[in-house]
Amino acid sequence: MCGIVGYVGQRNATGVIVSGLQRLEYRGYDSAGVALYSSHRKALVRVRSVGKIAALVSRIEKDVPDQDGLDYTLGIGHTRWATHGAPTEANAHPHFSRSGEFAVAHNGIIENYVALKERLVQKGYVFTSETDTEVLAHLIEECYEGDLHRAVAAALEQVEGTYGIAVISSRHPGLIVAARKGSPIAIGVGSGETIVASDISAIINYTKKVVFLNDEDIATITAEGLDISSLKNVPVSRELTHIDWSLGQIEKGGFEHFMLKEIHEQPQALANAIRGRLLEKDGTTHLGGIRMTSAEIARIRHITIAACGTSYYAGMVGKYFFEDLAGLSTDIEQAAEFRYRNPIIERDTLLLAISQSGETADTIEAVREGMRKGATVLGICNVVGSTIARETERGVYLHAGPEIGVASTKAFSAQVAVLAMLAIVFGRARRLSGSTGRDLVRELLRAPEVAAAALEQEPAIKVIAEKYARAEHMFFLGRGYMYPVALEGALKLKEISYIHAEGYHAAELKHGPIALLDEHVPVVVAVPDLHGKSKTISNMQECRARSSPVIAIATAGDDEVNRYSNDVIRVPRCLDFLTPIPVVIVEQLLAYHIAKCRGCPIDQPRNLAKSVTVE
Repeated sequence: MCGIVGYVGQRNATGVIVSGLQRLEYRGYDSAGVALYSSHRKALVRVRSVGKIAALVSRIEKDVPDQDGLDYTLGIGHTRWATHGAPTEANAHPHFSRSGEFAVAHNGIIENYVALKERLVQKGYVFTSETDTEVLAHLIEECYEGDLHRAVAAALEQVEGTYGIAVISSRHPGLIVAARKGSPIAIGVGSGETIVASDISAIINYTKKVVFLNDEDIATITAEGLDISSLKNVPVSRELTHIDWSLGQIEKGGFEHFMLKEIHEQPQALANAIRGRLLEKDGTTHLGGIRMTSAEIARIRHITIAACGTSYYAGMVGKYFFEDLAGLSTDIEQAAEFRYRNPIIERDTLLLAISQSGETADTIEAVREGMRKGATVLGICNVVGSTIARETERGVYLHAGPEIGVASTKAFSAQVAVLAMLAIVFGRARRLSGSTGRDLVRELLRAPEVAAAALEQEPAIKVIAEKYARAEHMFFLGRGYMYPVALEGALKLKEISYIHAEGYHAAELKHGPIALLDEHVPVVVAVPDLHGKSKTISNMQECRARSSPVIAIATAGDDEVNRYSNDVIRVPRCLDFLTPIPVVIVEQLLAYHIAKCRGCPIDQPRNLAKSVTVE
């Protein structure tokens, strides 16, 4: 959830690190800092601050001399999202050892830090922060016998928990040591320079060649390259990956917020997700990454989907797909619950792990639990080289492009499209006729067009958002395919506007939630012209009878809902299974414009981070 950037090379390290930290701002943070090696002083220099990167830059300009020269060609930086200790300068990273000769930036949680701290205090070490990370800095110094790599490895052998770390020392002015266990570390290999980061967005401005560390890897990094070994000092080899994202893709491109840009990118994201994968003539799809023959697909008897947050709601849509189109019994599991409840994995079970980042800690552990229990595991993620992409036996990339806004948008639509393609493949291997498959494939080909049509409703949505922006509570209702979309709509609104929003199956309204309805609680109802619409209209009438304003998301040309609604937003007509895409785009735009009316920090909502890499 925090961000790490390290640099060693011929440039001024400060600029590279600060630029990288700015690229990581979307991950969420409350303080930041840098540690630099001064070749003039032959010592480490540290600057930290609470708040945004701009505050850190001001401190650097004031406290670190000679930033126009090349005194600083080695350094590490960090943006912190507080876990152990409040967001203060003392708790900000990087943390120094007692002598000031070792500096550590760390993502993750050291679970046994209290015991380690007590032992170090008994040995005379003085702690200046409340963090678990400071333990690492002192441990590395205690273990140091002239070899930084071995000192870091020896320190990590004593640690329980998760970490992604970058370490520098004034005793090794051309060296960074990085390691990971449960928290991502990527290393960009350039010409005469190397960059360490927790996210490739901090790297791609300098190089597209990236090495991803696996758990319990430790890398010795210089300007000329890197060597990787295990914590037991056994050399290992990791593949060099080419990243095809461009710098322009991680910039706003004229939009006020990344979230709005990414909402508008959905037609292109969907086109990328389906490109080359739809076989209209055969009525099926081609997903080479699943690496399963038709016979192997036909042998699957059960599907379990594990995910968190927005990916979980996409998985709920996927459950409908697999059961409706492929006739496969499908469970959807919250990934953290899956890993801890001793799940039943029967023979011929397929586990689908869904994560935009591919680094969601609970979903990674669900993958590992599924493998231990003998499931066939398939990952669905967006980030090339991510942990889930590397650890799953099979997988499908979304190809949605980088998603910077904390509130996920285009990833959801791409996940729905990928799940639909998977369901068609499984359906054709089991029970779908060729003609039905062709109808479904032709409809999926319309996905970019349908998304673009939904985006055309933005002016009307903006007016409705202004009308309800001062509400403090809102409900979202839907049934069938619209139920998970209602949950996702409520999540988007609460994430970025801080309005208390709840999503419910429309039939569940009268089983308790209806007690909360009054004129101050608007209700957003997803009621496109699908099976079950008449039942949902009855629920709309129940809301109106309690004086709640009703905002309907309805099919273009369907005027029946007008008499039961205060406001109506139109989506294009499409087959049932494609309808979640235009409806969720409307909900995303509604949440965005409400949050904007309320003056909320849309791309970096409070208390949230883009990639949840801790439990």
